[in-house]
Amino acid sequence: MSKAAYIHIPFCEHICHYCDFNKVFLQGQPVDQYIGFMKKEMELTIQEAPTSHLRSIFVGGGTPTALNEQQLETLCQGIRDILSFNSETEFTFEANPGDLSKEKLQILYDAGVNRLSFGVQTFNDELLERIGRVHRAKDVFKSIEHAKQAGFKNISVDLIYSLPGQTLADFKETLHTSFSLDIQHYSGYSLIIEPKTVFYNLMRKGRLPLPGEDTEAAMYEELMEQMDKHGYHQYEISNFALPGYESQHNLTYWNNDEYYGFGAGAHSYVNGRRRSNYGPLKKYMDPLKQGQFPTLEETKPTKAEKMEEEMFLGLRKNEGVSIPRFIKRYEVSPLDLFANEMAVLTEKKLIIVENNFIRLTKKGRFLGNEVFQSFLGVAQG
Repeated sequence: MSKAAYIHIPFCEHICHYCDFNKVFLQGQPVDQYIGFMKKEMELTIQEAPTSHLRSIFVGGGTPTALNEQQLETLCQGIRDILSFNSETEFTFEANPGDLSKEKLQILYDAGVNRLSFGVQTFNDELLERIGRVHRAKDVFKSIEHAKQAGFKNISVDLIYSLPGQTLADFKETLHTSFSLDIQHYSGYSLIIEPKTVFYNLMRKGRLPLPGEDTEAAMYEELMEQMDKHGYHQYEISNFALPGYESQHNLTYWNNDEYYGFGAGAHSYVNGRRRSNYGPLKKYMDPLKQGQFPTLEETKPTKAEKMEEEMFLGLRKNEGVSIPRFIKRYEVSPLDLFANEMAVLTEKKLIIVENNFIRLTKKGRFLGNEVFQSFLGVAQG
């Protein structure tokens, strides 16, 4: 049974140089129709796969807060009418600093939204311009202050390191500044150059001065050290929280639990099936006009695939993969199933087994992808 819902708003007022998410420029787009069809998709899904109560709802994008006030109200009302949740549900909206007027904040707060996630990336204005962001550091302080005034008590910030031209000293400065925000949660990601982005094209032409692997590793080390020093415990490779403020939505993915995905290009995992929606708006909306799902692709993972997913998703969490939970789900111990892989990774000091959990060592966190890949194509079933 699905315990979480992801809702995708693909509209942006500006496209960043590193972004490869499904998004379109807001201007001239059929936003109102899109919201209407997304509500239709929610209704069809709940009829097919009802759930009693959602643990988390996450509205991401694109830029959800690029919607105007009326559109935000319509969207929030649709979520309230169709999805089953209460005040205990973690209800997150992604936001760009500078996008959120006091009126929009009030609409979200009144609708039951209780968590905001701001895409800050860096506090260096020159770097913000270089990566194609339109906000500046001052907008972050203003937006978070307004959010607190509106009553929000669970605020997260995304930071990106290993940006073009970024130095370790600069990243240290960004971390130092970010701790003055007095918020509950941070996500810190290294820049990944994705195809079909501005940065990818620049890199191919040799015009993207990236810091390099050693500097990137030093930045990650600094991130972990400073978060720990400031009381934010690392509960996943890239995520840090004050106790009790871990993202319930992200934990749904890492626990390999099922979730709904609504909107253009959204992915879902419902009734044992993984489904992805059409990304282009017209292709997404056309099937819904006929009362059909906008499915691009649907697969049913085999037991072997589920067990492998359980390992590489679970190992992202600092607590790691629960051995008893794995046995309960799949009727086999991961220690037996992946005995050879475990032996190699333990010898390399990338994983450790203790207190009924398999987890990454600190060294393993730096080489996470190497560890995750070890479990692919191994299981049978």
